[in-house]
Amino acid sequence: MTFSLVGRCAETGMFGVAITTSSIAVASRCPWARAKVGAVATQNVTDPRLGNQGLDLLARGVSAPEAMKALMAQAPHAEHRQVTMIDATGRTAHWSGAKTLGTNNVAEGENCVAAGNLLQNTAVPTAMARAFGAAKGHLAERLLIGLEAGIVAGGEMGPVHSAGLLVVHEQPWPLVDLRVDWHDENPIGALKRLWQDFQPQMDAYITRALNPDSAPSYGVPGDMGDRK
Repeated sequence: MTFSLVGRCAETGMFGVAITTSSIAVASRCPWARAKVGAVATQNVTDPRLGNQGLDLLARGVSAPEAMKALMAQAPHAEHRQVTMIDATGRTAHWSGAKTLGTNNVAEGENCVAAGNLLQNTAVPTAMARAFGAAKGHLAERLLIGLEAGIVAGGEMGPVHSAGLLVVHEQPWPLVDLRVDWHDENPIGALKRLWQDFQPQMDAYITRALNPDSAPSYGVPGDMGDRK
């Protein structure tokens, strides 16, 4: 029981994935993204190996449609997998094997692709892609809006319990990597609150990595610096 949204920001070049599912710790195995390359979501009966393998193909300059074709041609047990991806120019691709669980569907939009399985109805991915396309602001915010639209449109057959948000930009590490590994009631709401808390501090963590002398105060006991 999983649905996800993979997206690209045409203005900034960011890539990201927002995802939720009924099982624990979805963000540990399903969303994948690489700065200046693209993003991949691998779900259903998940094979995490497909994430980096797909990104490696995109990094070689292969388009998303051709990368997906090559990836799934050699993937073991491909009939069990549901995979989506987006490349550096916004081209998208998807795969849903013959054994994808329950009601499942995929919807492609401009700079995004949404997919799900064991859904309440086939309209869920379409609602996600439309909401993403209409949203404004930071890519992470738009991905969360799309994920929330999936819940409003019906979501999964059962309750979701974990969620994740992954965004990459200019550095080789994620700009945003937030996750709710288990929540009894509303993992997407908890994930949104994490984003709201993290966003004001997001750029400071990049500065601390690249130029710590000009970074804001660390705000921890024992920090004797004069950074304000």
